[in-house]
Amino acid sequence: MHENGPYRPHKGLPTPTARRRTPKHIKSHFHDMLTTTKAIVLHSFKYGESKLITDLLTPADGRVACVATVTKSPRAKLKKQYFQPLTVIEAVIDIRQRARLQRLKEARVAVPFTSIPFDPFKLSIALFTAEFLQHATRKEPLDAPTFSYILNSILWLDGCGGRFANFHLVFMMRLSRFLGFYPNLDGYSAGYRFDLRASGFRPDAPLHSDCLPPDESARIIRLLRMNYANMHLFKMTRQERNRMAEVILRYYQIHIPDFPELKSLPVLQELFADD
Repeated sequence: MHENGPYRPHKGLPTPTARRRTPKHIKSHFHDMLTTTKAIVLHSFKYGESKLITDLLTPADGRVACVATVTKSPRAKLKKQYFQPLTVIEAVIDIRQRARLQRLKEARVAVPFTSIPFDPFKLSIALFTAEFLQHATRKEPLDAPTFSYILNSILWLDGCGGRFANFHLVFMMRLSRFLGFYPNLDGYSAGYRFDLRASGFRPDAPLHSDCLPPDESARIIRLLRMNYANMHLFKMTRQERNRMAEVILRYYQIHIPDFPELKSLPVLQELFADD
């Protein structure tokens, strides 16, 4: 009993029973919201006269495909230059659970680059990395630690003073740890072969052809010892570097369905001379 008599809801307000019976299609709207997030631009293309379709990486929602209305107005909240590959932006996205394309409402550059857009070598690596990530993250779940690794790697490339020719090799191999198929080093001995399908080393050759000979398998071991700080200490010829890039991409093709040949690879392979 209410202290002033039996409880009677005001006219027009739902009773508790009515609330429990709210249709599911109405409840789903509570999941639609404006989300402010840091994001990494992977790929963008023009759509119509004033729109862009852009693929973003975000720490909470993973891959997000967005449509953005871009104008040349000085006061515009969305500008074309914000959507170059690997640009780090602060984005306001209208997330709608049932939509294939989310609406990008606002964006600004979160971390202005100091060297990537102005250094042809770094720019080529950035374009390759963006194309690689576009396919490597397409069907894989992305969490906050993976996003942090990718973001910190981009910032390292932008901030380093030189000796970054092996950046793409180290980046791809270490990303495989986050995606769940980092090579198993247990039991490796000199002369073993690396089985790309099994992600491990073995003393003999398997029946399939996705296996490296002992000399290239030893280079995989060297590569797994590299990080951004020490990679300049590992000398590598251009031929060896290019071969390792091909091997790593083949490794990804085996473990990620529909991973294609990358169009930016030939340009990258022409850049660096021998160490």
